[in-house]
Amino acid sequence: MGKIIALANQKGGVGKTTTAINLAASLAALDKKVLIVDADPQANASSGLGIDIKSVDNSIYECISGQCEPSEAVMKTEVPNLCIIPSHIDLVGAEIEMLNLPDREKVLKNILVPLKDDYDFILIDCSPSLGLITVNSLTAADSVIIPVQCEYFALEGISKLLNTIKIIKSKLNPALEIEGFLLTMYDSRLRLANQIYEEVIKHFGDMVFKTVIQRNIKLSEAPSYGQPVLLYDPDSKGSQNHIQLAQELINKNSK
Repeated sequence: MGKIIALANQKGGVGKTTTAINLAASLAALDKKVLIVDADPQANASSGLGIDIKSVDNSIYECISGQCEPSEAVMKTEVPNLCIIPSHIDLVGAEIEMLNLPDREKVLKNILVPLKDDYDFILIDCSPSLGLITVNSLTAADSVIIPVQCEYFALEGISKLLNTIKIIKSKLNPALEIEGFLLTMYDSRLRLANQIYEEVIKHFGDMVFKTVIQRNIKLSEAPSYGQPVLLYDPDSKGSQNHIQLAQELINKNSK
């Protein structure tokens, strides 16, 4: 039985999609069967894995609107063991269409639960908002990874997200856990980055992943080539960080 993990933070630009793509590819490289669900209308996780969004017939939108079966939307990627349900700009309209559905918060859960047996990990790349699609993602998930950028406003907004998680736990998904806080875009030369790092550890202790994702040019370049950094430059710091993170996640879940 696989585990569904949402990557969420309503603050944009914290490395959610970069983490989703590269953690998924690293888990796949470590022989895990992985599915990414691109739940962001910007579809960056899809294009970052080499999917031509314009030519996609079935996306997560078609699954939500009942036009196709989830299995029909699953696409293979260049990475062995890694598949994706791509996104589409149409997903913007899905929130409005879902408003009148019964159990509208559980639409995504009903789509993904039947796929759990086929994968070790299903990673949901959430959009940077706390709208209905993100609520669906958190309702479908077993746990959530919260990427935290090592920047000045990093901790701002986390309380909002934690509050949302608390509400979802009490009303929709009592089993939802925080998988961990992940520090991203870390530059050890900057005093501020080190202060943020210490602050996050002080607040959240053991809930913070030991692996830290460092700032890395190759990591930033890889998506424009439609590849995870593991394929683009396997020896880069970004690639090594994500393999380390994948290993930490596997170890954590094998206890």
